[in-house]
Amino acid sequence: MFDRIAPRYDLLNRVMTGGLDRQWREAAAAAADVAAGEMAIDVCTGTGDLAFALQRRVTVSGHVVGADFAENMLERAREKAADRGAAVEFVEADALALPFADNAFDGATVAFGIRNVSDLSAGIAEMARVVRPGGRVVILEITTPRHLRRFYRLWFDRAVPLLGTLVGRDGAAYGYLPESVKRFPEPPELAAAMAGAGLGDVRWQLFAGGIIALHYGRVGV
Repeated sequence: MFDRIAPRYDLLNRVMTGGLDRQWREAAAAAADVAAGEMAIDVCTGTGDLAFALQRRVTVSGHVVGADFAENMLERAREKAADRGAAVEFVEADALALPFADNAFDGATVAFGIRNVSDLSAGIAEMARVVRPGGRVVILEITTPRHLRRFYRLWFDRAVPLLGTLVGRDGAAYGYLPESVKRFPEPPELAAAMAGAGLGDVRWQLFAGGIIALHYGRVGV
């Protein structure tokens, strides 16, 4: 499914969020708290937008890896990297079995992908495993808001699948989106799962009226 939607993935993101997804990814990159010369990994990287935001923070003296299991997504990410002259390494990898050593990175991020991992707790623990003590794990994800529920349901249950059909030409894939969000933990439960994976000082902030949640915590704190 993710390979199918790769050619129009960026366009659909811009349309569905009014372009705000770029700002949210920048906030996620900032929450990763990485600096020039450091190393970061973006898991479930898709077409690489968050990986590029991380690269701007670590600069040319650092290194960023974007990992995903959808090869068509990675191909699009590599094309974008070549166009931008961005030195990001994109690798095919399973979020539940990242091919990197313990403590290999200074920070790890995931944007709009962790809800697709079959074992949430294991996915968070795997991100924490590859981050050094004191480094941050960051999760940016859609969540169910406490308010705006009528708008939320109208948008996700009806408008998003329609946009997927008209713009993305794959209504089934974007019909999957609201169903995956409904199964995903709300912010307090996700924070608890992060703490259960060994992360400390776990915090979160909400965007877009509570529809988007940004969580972050430190390894070994």
